[in-house]
Amino acid sequence: MGTPNVYRWESLPREEVREGVSRTAFRGEGALMVMNWLQPGMEKKPHSHPFEQLAYILSGRVRFEIGDDVVEVGAGEVVRIPPDVVHCGEVVGDETAINLDVFAPTRDDYLHLTAYQEPDFQNG
Repeated sequence: MGTPNVYRWESLPREEVREGVSRTAFRGEGALMVMNWLQPGMEKKPHSHPFEQLAYILSGRVRFEIGDDVVEVGAGEVVRIPPDVVHCGEVVGDETAINLDVFAPTRDDYLHLTAYQEPDFQNG
């Protein structure tokens, strides 16, 4: 195994998901981290997926709808979103929210976000 590569979130390729939402990702063999930048006024998009999601708010505030529950999560706080539960989030206030999601197992539909890491996995 070679020396592990170290990356900086702000330097990674960022995908514009829709107006007010952008993201990038970093993965391991069995888990995926997705950094999201959420702008005030972004459109809510309720959805579900078969992955457990752990959401950590680095800055700003996000109101999550998780199933029938609504919770507000602020900087330094985390919340778990179980697999297959309909959920969405929206920014509270006028500050951009920065949210780190951890998914396990990795999401094949997000692997394009980690294409820059391919050499890391080819070397063992």
